[in-house]
Amino acid sequence: MKGSIRWILVSVCAFGLTEAYLFQTTATDPSLNYNGTKRSYCPAKNHKQPPDRQDTSLRLKQLRSEIGRVVSVQGAPLHGYIVTSDDAHQSESLDPRDMRREFITAFYGSAGEALITSDKAVFWTDGRYHIQADHQLDCNWILMKRGREEVPSITEWLKHEFQGRTSVRIGADPTLVSAVDWEMWEDELANSSVRLVPVRNNLVDLIWQVGRPNYNPHAAYPLPDKYSGRTWQVKVQLVRMEMEASGADAIVITALDEIAWLFNIRGYDLPNTPVLRAYTVITSSSIHLYTPRQKILHSVDEHLKMDYCTHENCVKWHNYTSIWYDLRTMSQAWNIVWLPTRCGYSPGASMEIFNSIPSEKRLPKPSPVLHLRAEKNDVEAEGMRRSHLRDAVAMCDFLAYMEEQYELDSKGWDELQVSRLANEFRYEQDMNKGISFPTIAGYGPHAAIPHYEPNNLTNIPIGITSTLVVDSGGQYLDGTTDVTRTLHFGIPTEEQRKAYTRVLIGAIQLSSLIFPSSLKSSQLDVLARAPLWNIGYDYLHGTGHGIGHFLSVHESPISISYLESAPPTKGCGSIELRPGFFLTNEPGYYKEGDFGVRLENVLEVVETGSSRSSETYLKFKDVTLIPYEPKLIDVSMLNPSHIRWLNNYNGRIRDEVGPELKRRLKMNAFDWMLRKTATIPELSPVDEGLLFGSSHSTPSTSQHFHALVAVIFIYHILSNVWS
Repeated sequence: MKGSIRWILVSVCAFGLTEAYLFQTTATDPSLNYNGTKRSYCPAKNHKQPPDRQDTSLRLKQLRSEIGRVVSVQGAPLHGYIVTSDDAHQSESLDPRDMRREFITAFYGSAGEALITSDKAVFWTDGRYHIQADHQLDCNWILMKRGREEVPSITEWLKHEFQGRTSVRIGADPTLVSAVDWEMWEDELANSSVRLVPVRNNLVDLIWQVGRPNYNPHAAYPLPDKYSGRTWQVKVQLVRMEMEASGADAIVITALDEIAWLFNIRGYDLPNTPVLRAYTVITSSSIHLYTPRQKILHSVDEHLKMDYCTHENCVKWHNYTSIWYDLRTMSQAWNIVWLPTRCGYSPGASMEIFNSIPSEKRLPKPSPVLHLRAEKNDVEAEGMRRSHLRDAVAMCDFLAYMEEQYELDSKGWDELQVSRLANEFRYEQDMNKGISFPTIAGYGPHAAIPHYEPNNLTNIPIGITSTLVVDSGGQYLDGTTDVTRTLHFGIPTEEQRKAYTRVLIGAIQLSSLIFPSSLKSSQLDVLARAPLWNIGYDYLHGTGHGIGHFLSVHESPISISYLESAPPTKGCGSIELRPGFFLTNEPGYYKEGDFGVRLENVLEVVETGSSRSSETYLKFKDVTLIPYEPKLIDVSMLNPSHIRWLNNYNGRIRDEVGPELKRRLKMNAFDWMLRKTATIPELSPVDEGLLFGSSHSTPSTSQHFHALVAVIFIYHILSNVWS
């Protein structure tokens, strides 16, 4: 009898432990919405579909067939497949041939991850694309608006979807997923029945046979030292010094913009970013470049000393695909290999690169190129200023022409025409090498979509009742530009003027800040958002990002956003700004379905030239010199310091851009510029010793500003104490 009772108790305990384990591995957060956001124009049979929405039913059916095919997967059938927005180099923008996620989803924003199971298709994207994704994804897709509290992550959704199931296999291409993301997913799935499976035979490639573009054939070219300001040999030596300090025998660099910067070469392998498709491996005694041979002309051969390369400061060429074999072979002679990890806009090397190096030899760490590149040397900094001056000439000429022509024939203007003309005016400038990203030109409800790009299906005329947001930039041999202006061709409403002015005040407050060099970049964000927070509004994108020198328009590691959490990798995250850094300042306001406002300038970080303490103080200097729209500014909302800043900024435009317009005989643009930069009367004195004074007319935008500044510095002090 006692023995029977003992076995019963043991069985109950075992059952309880099993139940507890199953609960631990399958329990999901009930507060999360696993069904996604309510979709617009769905179900499709009951609604007319948006013009830019494509039916992906056939593509999903074909992909699901491959998911269950042993030959395709080269293993047991999968239960799901993840398609990321990356290429093999984790680039932000892609060559059309590598747009696998765009192909399977028909969504053409730059960010997002798709998960396809046997009966569901789920897509995650961030706040820049919530509206656009809702319009472009057809009704087959569940939309997860990342950034909202109720939205589960991919791993949370997988654990919920497959709870109670055993041996669930979710596939992904390890060359198209960063190692940081792959390992994070594996860690989060560790106590569940879901396993992440590397599938090296890309399943989207198997079904994308018709109409898939080829890589472009254009070769790379050297960037002369008169533009780069530093030879590539010096840059490689700086990287080697970082390697020695970290104890690394070799480093593998996979990001295309890092390779282009390092070797002072540019190419055509991404649509708007002048890079070469390549990998590079650097050791203390050798430099290896993996790229298609047809991309290397004799000029690059000479530039990189490739012929008969036998010493440490010449570059050995290898076939692009040989990287996978060589890493496994060469790593046998290395003890420590530096493998780049996530930092800002740079995801780091892929999981497949990590898998090519034995785990005990890996040194996962952000690439040293990021910090070396962020601080522009004197030649690069001067080039950035000059390129922005030429860009200002182009934009003033374009905006003046558009305003003049619109008044003559308002019915003839649409979003596509605005986008085309903005590009054409830039192409006319000296040293121009194209645009830095597809031009955003959104009117009315499209202006409320932060990254809207007009096309033949969505194109609408420009009217006189709402705002037009034009976000564009140029690539020049000596710099990269990025500017946004919001326009109005009629009489703005009070709501539109107040929204515009709040955004402008935020931009002014950030631009005119003087701050200690130890302040972190994310702590600056509050200044630009405060006028919008005062009315309970926020925008779902960052306030600022680093910008390259004739390279990427988004450049790590600089980022101004309180929304960013510190990454798990050491040496990245919110950083201290330095003289020579260039970054954007771009607050916005978006009223869905109605209108939008965004204003963007590029800022240069400079020293103040004076300090009463041992700490260096910094400030910003606007290198973008393009007028704001006076009819959209409610002057009564500005305090005396805002007005002084705006008058000083307009004075710089007249003094610096004005002579260039006259020199090029752009007199219509010159007259337009003078009208837009007219001085605003300063009726109250400004205390130059203070950043901003109070304003009785606008308590909602400036009454609590000093308190905000105090909070920032208290937070800064406490952060240093806690760290």
